[in-house]
Formats: sequence, structure tokens, C-alpha cells
Amino acid sequence: MSIPTLARLDLPEPAVSDAAADIRDHLLRTPRQLPSRYLYDALGSALFDAICQLPWYPVTRGEMRLLEAHGEAIMRAAGEVQHVVELGAGNGSKLAAVLASSGAAAVRRQAPVVHLVDVSAAALATAAQAVTAVAPLRIERYEASYEHGLDLARRATASGRRLVLFLGSNIGNVDPEGARAFLRHVRHTLAPGDALLLGVDLVKPEADLLLAYDDPLGVTAAFNLNLLVRLNREFRADFAVAAFRHRARWNAALSRVEMHLVSTRPQHVRVADAGVAFALRADESIWTESSYKYTAAGVRALLVDGGFHVREQWIDGASRFALTLAGA
Repeated sequence: MSIPTLARLDLPEPAVSDAAADIRDHLLRTPRQLPSRYLYDALGSALFDAICQLPWYPVTRGEMRLLEAHGEAIMRAAGEVQHVVELGAGNGSKLAAVLASSGAAAVRRQAPVVHLVDVSAAALATAAQAVTAVAPLRIERYEASYEHGLDLARRATASGRRLVLFLGSNIGNVDPEGARAFLRHVRHTLAPGDALLLGVDLVKPEADLLLAYDDPLGVTAAFNLNLLVRLNREFRADFAVAAFRHRARWNAALSRVEMHLVSTRPQHVRVADAGVAFALRADESIWTESSYKYTAAGVRALLVDGGFHVREQWIDGASRFALTLAGA
């Protein structure tokens, strides 16, 4: 099973919002699921920032080392870009690192327009501050999904070379088929000469992966459980949050870490705004996220399948993380 994020859903009735219909569709699947994009409300985004600081989660530190060490080479290989688009901007520190490492004078001279895409308004505000602290660049913000935000950014960039950043191994949150479809969509929005910088977490020992997704401090558990808090607040759900526990497991056959919320007792749940009610058995789970891990060669093959050609690839040995620059 996988958690698709690219499918278009038909609303069962006009009164139900897109998000509510999305939630209902996933909760009625077998096994029950919730899309990972709903993890990132304001509190969820803050908790994820905290996860990135944990010693057991090396992904962000490894990626930052690569961006700081090779940011100038990335910008040089991308060419004279007039537009930089970051999908899933987060707190903006990664894009700021790329722009800073390419040299403040070069950034001011090139003066690209920065387009930030994120589902969290709080993250967009923080990212904009981080980027403008490096250089007084024009910032456009899109509170939207990756696909919709990319389409909005494309309409705003009718001319000029573009560099799209998709970092943080967010591509790992969809299955390989969905990842290829997403990359084809990105490629469709780009013109010859444009570029994509893709950050992907690589396969590593199972014990290291499980520590990264089920840390001893319980920060990842709080991040996952906050999804139920959000549904209770925003969709009039009645999840008994204390009756769930966080579970992470490594699925070696499919090369992915799975996150689940497991019911500790039998219970009935109602999500009023989504028009859905259901029963959960003791130890039954709701699947909230998958994080696929790749080999370096697998990343290159994924990009080629998506319609790109690989220009450069950099790997951080300590964290087993890869940055790959691909051309359209």
C-alpha cells in the first residue's frame, strides 16, 4: 500500500471541502490512512523543525552540509537563473544556505525572484525572513500543495531561467510510481535550460532509520499525534488522542519507513466535517506517512524516468544523503 498524494479526488457532495473529502477518502481505505501533508499545521511545522535538531535525525544536517559546501557550484551549474522556486520551503534555511554560499555579491547581481511554496502559512513567513536576511530579494509566497504551488509559480515566471528546489527528501513521501509522476509534472512546467535540485535520503541501517523516526525524546511521536489534534480542532473530529501511540517500522521489501498511529483500545471515531464515522480495534493503526529511501543510482534513474538529465550529484557520507542537480 502507499499514500498517494497526486490523485485528483471527486467531492462526494458540494458541501464538503476538498480537504474534508480528502480526509474521508483516506480514512475509509483499508488500511486506514491520513495524508502526510496534514501533519504540517503551525505546531506540526514547529515540531518538525525540532525533529531536524535531534541527534538521531541526521537528514537535515547532512543536507545543510552539502548545500553550504556546494551551493556556489549548484548556482553556477544552474546558470543565470531569474527565478528560484522552492517546493516545501519549511523554515527557509536551506534556500538561504544556497544563496549565501553562492556569494552575496553574486546574489545581488543576479537578483532572482524567489517563489516559496508550502502548505503552512507560518512556514512561509519564516522562510521569507530567512531568505531576505541573505539578500533583499523579491519574495512570492504560495500557501498551496507542491503541484498547485508549482503551477502558480509557473504562471508568474513566463520568461527567464528557473531553478526548482525540492529538498528534505520530500520526494520520499510518495511511492516510486507517484514520485516519477510528480517529477514528470515538474518537468512539464519547466523549459529547456531550467534545472531541478533534488534532495533525497539514502538507504542506511534499519536501526538508524528507526531511531530517526521514533526518537527517544518522543518528538516524532508528538509530531505524529498532533495530526489528530489538528483534525479535532479543524474538522470537528473526536479522536481520543491519549488512546493512540506512535509506531515507526522499516519495510525492507519496499525500502520505506512507515509511520502509524495505533489505537490502544477499541474506540469509535467521528470526523463531523468529513461526514465519516468508524470503529477502531485495539492495536489497529492509521497510516500517516511513508518515507522511501533510495540508492544514489536509484535517484539518478528516478530523475531520468521523470524526463530530466543528471548534471551533478553530491553525497554526504556521514548522513547518507544525496543532492542531485538535473536539467530539463
